[in-house]
Amino acid sequence: MSEQVKENITVRFNGVNHLAMATGDMDKTISFWRDLLGMRLVAGLGSPGYRHYFFEISPNDLIAFFEWEGVEPMVKKEHGRPVSGRFGFDHVSFGVEEEEDLWKLKAKLEAAGFEVSEVIDHGFIHSIYAYDPNNIPIEFSHNVSGIDIRKTPRMGDTQPTKAALEGSEPQDKWQKPKRVTPFGERVVYRGVGSELFHGYKKR
Repeated sequence: MSEQVKENITVRFNGVNHLAMATGDMDKTISFWRDLLGMRLVAGLGSPGYRHYFFEISPNDLIAFFEWEGVEPMVKKEHGRPVSGRFGFDHVSFGVEEEEDLWKLKAKLEAAGFEVSEVIDHGFIHSIYAYDPNNIPIEFSHNVSGIDIRKTPRMGDTQPTKAALEGSEPQDKWQKPKRVTPFGERVVYRGVGSELFHGYKKR
């Protein structure tokens, strides 16, 4: 193994930088995420036929929406209901600071005409369920006091998979990289949005 990769190459994550969703109506999306839920609109990229807007969930986390012509709301599916065939996304859950926040959100969503579930006890979290204007299934969750699955993981599956039986900690199984690109060889290529912050001219 080369000298470059003998040091610890563990990656430390600091949250969800952004979730990228899609919409056919950015104004309705802004109205819901910014005005109803209170998530600040912090960046907007775009050109004819395309938009990409970012909303602040927390100091570390964002949710983003592409707007493309012809995008229609998703086929509404109940959160967690099994499906078959090609599928990649069920729902997204947003954490709230206080239990009271769930009840406030429930009242706000209902007053705005959105269907909202009752508050559900999942043991380690209490949650409510709803849909945004794009029929994206969303959950809002509050951690139950005194229960922290990050500190004390729990496995409740009566028939856990072979990999799950190995425990909660990462297993050292994957092929190690032979080389990490040295500083002198690193190139960061500009992409959409870089012109807003670094003064690049559009091509």
